[in-house]
Amino acid sequence: MTQAAVRHFPLYIGGDRVDTDERAYGMSVRTVLDPGGTDAATLFRLLREGTEEELHAHPHVLCSVALSTAEQGRAALRAAADAAPRVRAVPLGDWLACAGDLFTAFQEHREELSRTLRMEGCPRVLAEAQLNVVLDLFRPESLELTRSLLRQEVTTPHHKIILQHRPDGVVCVDPPANAPLFGLVASLVLLAGNSVVIRVPRSCAGSLSYALHNIIIPVLEAHGAPAGTLNVLCADYEVTMRQWLDSPLVDTIYYFGSSENGLGLERECVARGKRAILELSGKDGVLVWSDADLEHATGALLEAFYASGQTCFSPKCAIVHPAVADRLLTRLRAAAEALRPGDPEDSDTVLSPVLRATAFRRGLDEALRAGATKVCGGAQVNLDGDPDPQGLFLQPTVLRVDGFELAETIAAVREEAFFPLLTVVVPEDGPDLLDRCVDFLNGNEFGLRNSLWARSPRVIERFTGAVTNGGLLKVNDSHMAHAPLLPGLGGTGRSGGTHGGASFPFLRASRLQAVAIATTRRHPWDAILGAE
Repeated sequence: MTQAAVRHFPLYIGGDRVDTDERAYGMSVRTVLDPGGTDAATLFRLLREGTEEELHAHPHVLCSVALSTAEQGRAALRAAADAAPRVRAVPLGDWLACAGDLFTAFQEHREELSRTLRMEGCPRVLAEAQLNVVLDLFRPESLELTRSLLRQEVTTPHHKIILQHRPDGVVCVDPPANAPLFGLVASLVLLAGNSVVIRVPRSCAGSLSYALHNIIIPVLEAHGAPAGTLNVLCADYEVTMRQWLDSPLVDTIYYFGSSENGLGLERECVARGKRAILELSGKDGVLVWSDADLEHATGALLEAFYASGQTCFSPKCAIVHPAVADRLLTRLRAAAEALRPGDPEDSDTVLSPVLRATAFRRGLDEALRAGATKVCGGAQVNLDGDPDPQGLFLQPTVLRVDGFELAETIAAVREEAFFPLLTVVVPEDGPDLLDRCVDFLNGNEFGLRNSLWARSPRVIERFTGAVTNGGLLKVNDSHMAHAPLLPGLGGTGRSGGTHGGASFPFLRASRLQAVAIATTRRHPWDAILGAE
């Protein structure tokens, strides 16, 4: 493949593009896939002693990004705080018009964004999934829903009632390194009238920087958004987060990451009077009932291995009715064994390199010792799919666990597994089986998504009415695919924190304000008594 022109992305502070002498470099996944190759060796030497021109000429370098200093981080916060009153004053209709142009711009840049994501190591199916979420949230039908959610007017005999959402103020966004475009979903907080500071992770600088500098910023500038509406930094997480927590200018922190870090961050935010919006770890469940479409259910469970399980909202644990368990596991084993590693830049592989092989092996061994049965997988393999103790890939692995009692004792069933491991729990049959399945799902400490495969209206109604765990429930559908007009984010428990739930970013980063405007002439005494 021909090497594209290397891009350099500066900081963006207060409406100005600011460059620095320090750089982070966006790297091709091939740096990881072939670490012992000549190109990789040359790259490591250039990172130590090469010039910027030499680095930009290297085939594994996708882009360079200016690194911000602590002072530039403070400047970004000041710019956002100074802009906040002017951003708040922009009419909702103007923000929605801006978002409509963003939809068009994303369509124009979709192919290049997808290519950049794949070069960073994201399998094509996951790259397209991220882009589908972003596009859907900016499409006209979604923006009409946004309008209705942010502001409603109701006429009563004596009043015009307005229900409107007011912005938090300055919102700081820390996107996920494994799915960087979800940082753009978080930028929807702009629609509520917030100003934003976003940190570009050094580990995936290319795709997010491309979208910010070639799509978001140009559209904001074309619409005359106040300087400081959006500010872009690239800096170390620890330094930046401490600065955000300590600054009185920050109202809200929008964090993507582990439950351990996120819940600790929430406690610190509360102590400082800040709001924390959390998108954390997941342990999603899938219930497959006796009348399920097994072909499609198998396809949905296979999503557990997309990006080698390194996404928070992929299936992690399945509960399968004992009447169909053997047949489904036969299908699932064949489908999982057919998945092969590959270079995501020029193949349709769904697998990604895994850097947590030790944790995978430990979790697998513990589950097997506890009584789980391996259905398939379990080996470390190289790019060609051959067993290799130093391989960067892991075979898609399925474990069978018989009974809820055993399942509750196995960490691989209840704790997030950030590698390609799917546990399939087969409970004992009985008249109360559906109730026990619901209780098991509701007992999950995490809560991003749960899904069901069943034909029975009774089972579907029971599932959607009784499963309280999770920000999103899906029925007879892809577990991971985005559905139009639904929130793309949000979860309960250890996935979303104290106030977690399905999340429209513009609602989470705002507060509801009610307004009553009298439309008839009544004495206050009569109004209090309710007299006509």
